[in-house]
Amino acid sequence: MDYLPRIIEERLIDLFRHFPVLAVLGSRQAGKTTLVEHLPIEKLKTVVFDPTQDLMGARRDPDLFLQGQPVPLFLDEVQYAPELLASIKRRVDRDRQPGQYILSGSQNLAVLRNVSESLAGRVAVLRLLPMCLAELGDRVEKRGILERILFEDDFDPLKHDCGPSRSAFEAIWRGGMPGLIGMPDRLFSDYFGSYAQTYIERDVRTAAQIGALQTFGRFFGLLSALTASELNHHQLGRELGIDRKTAKSWTEIASATYQWFEIPAYSRNAIKRIAGKPKGYLSDTGLACHLQRITSPDGVAAHPLAGALFETFVVLEVFKRMESWPMRPGLFHFRAYSGAEVDLLLEMDGVLHPVEIKMTSNPTNRDCRGFDGLAACFPGIRLGTGLVIAACEEVRQLRENVYAIPWWCL
Repeated sequence: MDYLPRIIEERLIDLFRHFPVLAVLGSRQAGKTTLVEHLPIEKLKTVVFDPTQDLMGARRDPDLFLQGQPVPLFLDEVQYAPELLASIKRRVDRDRQPGQYILSGSQNLAVLRNVSESLAGRVAVLRLLPMCLAELGDRVEKRGILERILFEDDFDPLKHDCGPSRSAFEAIWRGGMPGLIGMPDRLFSDYFGSYAQTYIERDVRTAAQIGALQTFGRFFGLLSALTASELNHHQLGRELGIDRKTAKSWTEIASATYQWFEIPAYSRNAIKRIAGKPKGYLSDTGLACHLQRITSPDGVAAHPLAGALFETFVVLEVFKRMESWPMRPGLFHFRAYSGAEVDLLLEMDGVLHPVEIKMTSNPTNRDCRGFDGLAACFPGIRLGTGLVIAACEEVRQLRENVYAIPWWCL
């Protein structure tokens, strides 16, 4: 399979030119190793660590290990050799030259915390998710409509050129895992079955030391059914026969291993009028379909979770896109006790851009009612361009400064 470029490549190279250490973190099999090894960095050596072996004595004597390794050096799966971080800090403190080490890992339970604490001011951290639509279509140079709205003052959404795409249901069912490119549909279930098993039996066991792996597997499957919703840990615990504290802890583990992402509720001064629970999303819609036993794109269309899966796909697309942006916006969701809600709020320069996600081919002005509820709840709020992301075929204007956008234009 030919290598498909990733949208964060340019940003990775730019950061590596200015920081001594670069950390590329994300879920397993998102393509971290492949991405780094295809960066145009001369004489970059790769060392891949393993949970069962102390490779070249890196854990036993990290200083000696680093002495024998010239830079630039790529340390892959560094969560299996956390002792190296303190040694890297000492070496970087002696020599602040940029472009020395690239670290990669699929668990941030310890790694991200240790990287942030041990290498503060010395490391740039980027997150790599499964592939976005532009990457799967080999269009990494093209700016999405959301990026242009946020960063181009005179951009007119009606003039944005976004060509046709595959069906939404096919895109949702396939997801964005690089390992599925070129694989026949009949093998998708085998791929995701192996993925989930390896994640639970290797990543979770190693990172969190959970003994009840079978129950955690049921918990992971239940998360897929709750994607695009606010979690109730009491209810989640009752479904599994565990207490609320354990359910909350396991949710944090899923987040720390990049399998679950949460968006906080937006609040300002009217906090009592707002439901404050975060909204969560599984990391890949293809994985969610597998866990829900959805066997084809047609199965997505007929499934009760079709709307939630469509919302998950769009929100993940935003996550993937913004990793390449020079400034990441604040991400929130909004829901008032009165019932008004907005799926996604992007905050940039004090301006909120509301985004509603609707699995419909004919979005209308009625789909913008949540924007009115947001404005009523927060008088004086600065609202920017609003979007209704839907399964429509072209960009259309719904009201002043609010546009319906085909989902593939992001």
